[in-house]
Amino acid sequence: MSPLRLHISRFRRSQSGAALVEFAISLPLILIVAFGIIESMRLLWSFQAAVAGVRDATRYVARAAPDDICVNGGSLAGWNGQLTTIIDTSITGEAVFPAMITLISVTATHDCETGLDLRQAEVPVARVTADLEMRFPFSAVFRLAGGDGWGTIATSVTEEARIYGL
Repeated sequence: MSPLRLHISRFRRSQSGAALVEFAISLPLILIVAFGIIESMRLLWSFQAAVAGVRDATRYVARAAPDDICVNGGSLAGWNGQLTTIIDTSITGEAVFPAMITLISVTATHDCETGLDLRQAEVPVARVTADLEMRFPFSAVFRLAGGDGWGTIATSVTEEARIYGL
C-alpha cells in the first residue's frame, strides 16, 4: 500500500477530532439556551422587584391616606410623586444585576366599597397602578441566531389595600 493511501485510510478511521467538531456544532445552541435562561431570570428578578415596590407603595398610601376619604371626599392624586419614589427605589435598590425595568407612570386612586357588613358603611380601598417597560439586554444575541429579538414589553402592575389612615 502506498504511503498516501495509508495516510488517507488512517485519516478516515481516526476519531480524535470528532468530539471537537460535535462541540463546535452544538455550541451556538448551548449559548442561546444559556442566554435565554439568564435573560429570563434577570427579567423575572427585576419584575418581582417592581411588584414588591408597587405593594410597598400601596401599603404606604393605605396607612398615610385619611381613613375618612369616602366621607369627606378627596383624592389620592397628590400621592403619585411619593409613590413613584418608593417604586423607583425598590426597582433600582441594592440589586446585584442592573434593573431591566423602567417606571413609566404611577396612578393612585381609591374606591369606596359598600355592603361589606363591616363597622363602616363605606370602606375606602386604595389602588396603585404602575405602568412599566421591560427591556431585554441580550436581544441582540437572539437576533444573531435568526430570531427577531424580544426588544421591550410594556405591562402594568396593580395592587389594592384597605385604607386604615393614621
